Amino acid sequence: MIFRRALLRELVYNCLAVFVVIVVITLSTLFIRLLGDAARGDLAVDAVLAFLGFGLLNFLPVLLSLSLFIAVIMSLSRAYRESEMVVWFSAGLSLTDWIKPVLYFALPVVFAIALINLTVIPWALQKKDVYRQMLNSREDLSAISPGIFAESRNGDKVYFVESFARTGTRVKNIFMQSVENHKLSVVVAREGFHTELPNGERYLVLDQGRRYEGVPRQASYRMAEFGRYYIRVEPYMLPAHQIFEPKALRTTQLLRDPTAANMAEFNWRWSFPISAVILTLMAIPLSFVNPRAGRSFSLIVALLVYVIYNNLLGVAQAWVAQGRIPSLVGMWGVHLIMLVVLLGMFYQRTSMRPFWRRRA
Repeated sequence: MIFRRALLRELVYNCLAVFVVIVVITLSTLFIRLLGDAARGDLAVDAVLAFLGFGLLNFLPVLLSLSLFIAVIMSLSRAYRESEMVVWFSAGLSLTDWIKPVLYFALPVVFAIALINLTVIPWALQKKDVYRQMLNSREDLSAISPGIFAESRNGDKVYFVESFARTGTRVKNIFMQSVENHKLSVVVAREGFHTELPNGERYLVLDQGRRYEGVPRQASYRMAEFGRYYIRVEPYMLPAHQIFEPKALRTTQLLRDPTAANMAEFNWRWSFPISAVILTLMAIPLSFVNPRAGRSFSLIVALLVYVIYNNLLGVAQAWVAQGRIPSLVGMWGVHLIMLVVLLGMFYQRTSMRPFWRRRA
């Protein structure tokens, strides 16, 4: 009981610390990327936080699996460095006795990974697609950021807004360029806002401005001053039946339509909890610290194993989607290979003389 309580306490603290650190790093990276999209006009400013939440949910299984793996490596490596392993081994515990308490700590996290990957992420991706469609259905001017040239959804207009008014419903100093019937039209106005007529039609209303129209490279330009200028906003029609990608489909939908792409996605979802269990067990022999190799050598080797494992899973998913290998082979092939490697690692650490050193 002393052995289990001490190990579980350290595993929980290390896992929480690692998880917080990598979540902060992931959020910072995603936030910078989304701010760049918003600055270029590819994403509305008020949608940054929503897409940040969707992105974090999508990365949660990877972050939890990596946190679990690193936490076991850190806890057991510290026990090796501070000679606690010698004490436990002297008390009659072997390396395999660490499997039960480590799994006792890891299985709730693995269950959370499976729940998130099988149910939460597909739901979040569907909500993300619907939200993106709602953003596309908004008026062009509502997605414009001050001080940035932005192109309309249809590509026939270019907007520039200097600033927003204090009320937030009007924009000031508007520039708009459009091409209609091979004629270039430039409109500048002091203020602008949106309005909706009783029949449901929406218009962009510009106040106090000028309109220039003509054919490029010709001198026959026309100029008109206006007090109020109405521009009809073409509505964006949402699709009646939205088609989602396989990664946004529910797990039951993937099984009802067992295409190659759907089965590849099904295998990918189950690969995370399975790989989390294998990696957690693999961290036990990988945590061995050789005083001659340095303190960080085991962690580097462990991260290399983690990267190779995940890359192999990605390759297997791609091959299943392309129809190059059967779905069953793609789902279990990589895990069985890593399971054999895991058994070899335990044999190497528990055997006094590995088979490759034995004499005939």
